[in-house]
Amino acid sequence: MLLFYIMIGYLKGRISLKTPAFIYVECAGVGYHVNISLSTYSKISELNEVQIFTYMQVKEDDISLYGFYEEDERFLFTQLISVSGIGANTARVILSYMTAEEVKNAIIHENEAALVSVKGIGAKTVKKIIIELKDKIIKKSGIDKSLITKSNISSSLKDEALAALMALGFPKIGVEKQINSVINSNPKIENVEDLIKTVLKQMN
Repeated sequence: MLLFYIMIGYLKGRISLKTPAFIYVECAGVGYHVNISLSTYSKISELNEVQIFTYMQVKEDDISLYGFYEEDERFLFTQLISVSGIGANTARVILSYMTAEEVKNAIIHENEAALVSVKGIGAKTVKKIIIELKDKIIKKSGIDKSLITKSNISSSLKDEALAALMALGFPKIGVEKQINSVINSNPKIENVEDLIKTVLKQMN
């Protein structure tokens, strides 16, 4: 028995149910269950109507629909799930913890520390993501490869900065996001003092 299905490029309609993990989009009287990342949720949280890009995953025992506010996020999602060991839920966690732009920069600059900080993503998996996706993302972005620099920030440097900022009374989750933002935009930072100072400036 053959299974035929239609790939849905996007949905446009009223949001009849909204949660940080999924939404219902009503189109022509049909409510579609669409799984989303926190990044997409943050952009549609105030909307009642939406046009959302989609990816349909078809398995033997399940058909799931994933939605993205921006085409760039959908592209990264499809690239991430093409890496062995990265499933749809793991890709969604990555895109929930980091924005599409942050994920893209982390891969391009080989910023392993930023990616390792995502819950459930180990160092070996991060290396695999960078090796398999770096050139594809550079080509898609139209970036001059000769201008790209590799991040000097190690996981231990990030951990030191996180511990120091938490000791100062800053909450772990908020600080981690600020650190990731800084190391994505400043891949040449080489010591923990400069990393902490830059994070503090960004938080003020």
